[in-house]
Amino acid sequence: MTDRLPPLQTLRAFEATGRRSSMTLAAEELHVTHGAVSRQIKALEDHLGVRLFRRMTRRIEFTAEGAAFFAAVTRLLSELAREAESIRRRNETARLVVSSGVSFASKWLTPRLHRLMARYPDYDVHLEVTDVEIDFATSQADVAMRYGDGRYPHAESERIMNETVSPVCSPDYRERMGGLRTAGAIASARLIHENGMKADWTRWFGMMGMPAPAARGPGYSHGSMSIEAAIRGEGVALGRSVLVAEDMAAGRLVALFPEARLDVESGYDLVYPMGHRDHPKVRAVRDWIDDEVRQFKVVVEVGGVIGSSGII
Repeated sequence: MTDRLPPLQTLRAFEATGRRSSMTLAAEELHVTHGAVSRQIKALEDHLGVRLFRRMTRRIEFTAEGAAFFAAVTRLLSELAREAESIRRRNETARLVVSSGVSFASKWLTPRLHRLMARYPDYDVHLEVTDVEIDFATSQADVAMRYGDGRYPHAESERIMNETVSPVCSPDYRERMGGLRTAGAIASARLIHENGMKADWTRWFGMMGMPAPAARGPGYSHGSMSIEAAIRGEGVALGRSVLVAEDMAAGRLVALFPEARLDVESGYDLVYPMGHRDHPKVRAVRDWIDDEVRQFKVVVEVGGVIGSSGII
């Protein structure tokens, strides 16, 4: 039966021409040439075996057959558009897009995301990973997790966790460097830097009452990268308490001065559009992450991985 239907592009050209009473205006609307519209109308007339328009000197008008067919095409295309929109909206309702910064996604969020999916099986969870400032007017994200100061233009936020930084390295590197038991010994080690962090080595050594050594060692744009460098044995990193917890628990990293923690100027925030605090998707993510943070606190505090001041 489908082989008896006119091609869809001929129907679009016919509908636009009839609605605008002009092939020229229809061509502009469809972003094609006048000749292309004229050929589509001719193909449709050949398919139906009737003339649909009378071509006048400066205008066109429907034939009786054209007017009747236009009414049917308009009705059917409108129904098709409504059904397509309905399907699209149903798909959007089931789609839950979570946006996260790179380091938080790789070191903390992704390993736990399967529990969000299991908890809300009716949602198709999609993870968007970017450090770009969230803009819900242009992003498809329903909710975001960002590392910041709690202020986000045109959005609301809730603090998930704070954190501290302290020196960490791989067990092998500590052994090669003779234990690294003093701040002076750390000063002589190879230091790994997270570029852009205000809670840096200069501040940490200042807290320890000594000048920072001359800047040297590799630098990375993301905390997750500096942590991986420390795991590989490239030197000592100022590990962010939230990001290093799992690696410390697994023995891939060791704390050199766990009691000497430097407060970080930023924290992890749950961010969502203005007025969406009680939106079902936001509420689902909030309830889930509250439970995840609660479990995380128990694990790291019982295990002695980081002090309770490192997270809230």
